[in-house]
Amino acid sequence: MPSPVTRFAPSPTGFLHIGGARTALFNWLYARGRGGKMLLRIEDTDRARSTDAAIAAILDGLSWLGLDWDGEPISQAGRAERHAEVAWQLVESGHAYRCYASQEELAEMRESARAEGRAPRYDGRWRDRAPSEAPEGVKPVIRVKAPQEGETIVNDHVQGRVAFPNRDLDDFIILRSDGTPTYMHAVVVDDHDMEVTHVIRGDDHLTNAARQTILYEALGWKVPEWAHIPLIHGPDGAKLSKRHGALGVEAYRAMGYLPEALRNYLARLGWGHGDDEIFSTEQATEWFDLDAIGKGAARFDFVKLQNVNGHYMRLAEDDRLVRDLLAVLPEMEDRPAIPASLSAAEHDKLLMLMPGLKERAKTLVELGHSAAFLFASRPLALNEKAEKILDAEARARLGRLAAKLKAAEWKMEALEEAVREFAEAEEVKLGKVAQPLRAALTGSNSSPGIFEVMLALGREEALARIADQAA
Repeated sequence: MPSPVTRFAPSPTGFLHIGGARTALFNWLYARGRGGKMLLRIEDTDRARSTDAAIAAILDGLSWLGLDWDGEPISQAGRAERHAEVAWQLVESGHAYRCYASQEELAEMRESARAEGRAPRYDGRWRDRAPSEAPEGVKPVIRVKAPQEGETIVNDHVQGRVAFPNRDLDDFIILRSDGTPTYMHAVVVDDHDMEVTHVIRGDDHLTNAARQTILYEALGWKVPEWAHIPLIHGPDGAKLSKRHGALGVEAYRAMGYLPEALRNYLARLGWGHGDDEIFSTEQATEWFDLDAIGKGAARFDFVKLQNVNGHYMRLAEDDRLVRDLLAVLPEMEDRPAIPASLSAAEHDKLLMLMPGLKERAKTLVELGHSAAFLFASRPLALNEKAEKILDAEARARLGRLAAKLKAAEWKMEALEEAVREFAEAEEVKLGKVAQPLRAALTGSNSSPGIFEVMLALGREEALARIADQAA
């Protein structure tokens, strides 16, 4: 069996949204898992809405997600001559014809159809008329001569066998009067010329597959295998909107998600491998199959995505997380108070605490906020829980603890021993000492291990922060 060729074909009218990212992922997994190719085609025939910025954003989003493509991206707009050439071939072979119907005539057809309770469609009035009847000075559109009886069958890996009555598939336009191709026609010509074997896309294109099958058959070309994926819905079952997560991939990067976590989560949106929730990209590539995609709409759930991301955060190398955090800081809407560039000493402090920081964070944004105390100016602002912890008794105890810490060697074992001995001498549990100490050092009630924090801050800064809060 020859290796498959898939394609991802976004329209560059905006960013790479999350549904498009999942479509790209499914195409990528299917091709890569079978030694095939995934091609990239920019469907930029709508010149008024297509922008270079959107193209750059799509390429950037795919690259960040780790979804590479084979060869150079192909511009659909740059192939207009080829699309027109094929359209005229269909006219010559009798599978398409010139249509001179005016806008007024088309409007009348729609009104009549509505009045009779029919779906509005072209009535085929120029289907069999001689070109000699053409009105003077009118440039025609080219319409395909679609079959009028029977059914067009789409055999789909996800949707199964779907039959479309041909009476519902009218003689649609393939070439506009200005000579530009319609989407329906351009897609077929491009997929054929690019030797695409599998078309994997959203199920909002399922009806298009029937019309495109008519074109393939009229041209005598092999119809590709179809896989139409159900769209993504919100957790409430409604169509995915911005409040649910219908955002561009760049927004997920700015929210602090890791690309491997987003790949894992998106792969599980509509496709599954048993009960496996967490799996590597290598496993997904090996396991992915079109026939395992569900027919029902997948539900996007931020809580699940955060849990998956937290898993990958804990697995990630500490130095990689430092790099990723610093790289994405400028993009964060809820930006942590961390300098844009760190000194070598500040970098080392952050790296030292990363094992403890990443255990508690589900996103890079959370990671950044929990690390911000390292870079805060004295006296530290306290959160509400830290304020409660630092009552009069705790502040007095901090004052007594400070004297003992000043005499201690600034090493993990020595600091831990000093604090434990102090708690015993005070006849209190360790938490009664450690929690006020944490609040004084970080301004918060939660942080990495308190002795790691003391080492990262260093003797001078740590003692100064304790003194600020001591009675």
